[in-house]
Amino acid sequence: MCGRYVVAYDPDTLVSGFSLTRVQPFPKRWNVAPQAMVPVVFETKDGERVGELMRWGLVPHWAKDESIGAKRGPLGAKGAVPPRGSAPAWGGPARPLNNARAEGMAEKPSFRQAVRRRRCLLPASGYYEWQPIAQPGGKPVKQPWYISPAPGRARLGEHPLGGTARAAEGADMSKDAPFFAMAGLFEAWRAPGADESAPWLLTCCVITTGASPLVAPIHDRMPVMIAPEHWAAWLARANQDAASLAPLMQGLPDDALQAWPVSRAVSRSSNEGEELIVPLPQLS
Repeated sequence: MCGRYVVAYDPDTLVSGFSLTRVQPFPKRWNVAPQAMVPVVFETKDGERVGELMRWGLVPHWAKDESIGAKRGPLGAKGAVPPRGSAPAWGGPARPLNNARAEGMAEKPSFRQAVRRRRCLLPASGYYEWQPIAQPGGKPVKQPWYISPAPGRARLGEHPLGGTARAAEGADMSKDAPFFAMAGLFEAWRAPGADESAPWLLTCCVITTGASPLVAPIHDRMPVMIAPEHWAAWLARANQDAASLAPLMQGLPDDALQAWPVSRAVSRSSNEGEELIVPLPQLS
């Protein structure tokens, strides 16, 4: 999954990196949480590649209200799906769709239209994941790790407390560190019966897949990362063949990533600042 990530780049970086024709301004942030407004790259109906702010947490186009939940089916039956063309009467507590599992998403009511028509990229300087660390006679502690693009080939080493630690030759923690492009979906939603002049709510989610060998010891899921040579094909709205997308979602090689444990301060979404990605010398 992906529950927090970092936006340590500026709008000009997106314009040059993705050849955007326009981009909305946004601040740098080191602890982006769901429901935040995040920069998203997508292709308009006119074929223009742009960067706009969207709320992280997808609201399907058929939703009756923006707090729709998708973890429970009609009447609270987990996993149940409505007939094609109908809007589900979701039961249970509402929670936004922050992630979409790549496996089977093209058939899920919440995602299938977006998979075909509204794909996007969420540029990230890195993201956080939490690893359960066993404690003698106690409940496991969740240790956050920061996973980011590696400027050199990643190497594996033994962690002082066991398991594997991951670093990279010449790990780049500068403000100009590279970013990767997380695969995503987006929707434009407006309340049923709203006036035509009412603004559209733009929302998005991150597509996830099984973890690579590098990430698996930390967590069993990770964001799908689209390689630069596949950006254009992924964003192309003219391509509505969901079956053609699998080759674009093969991700990046393990040596394109680096990871290290960071302070548990990142676990509180109100905490912010570049110090959140500073590596810990060891787990404690």
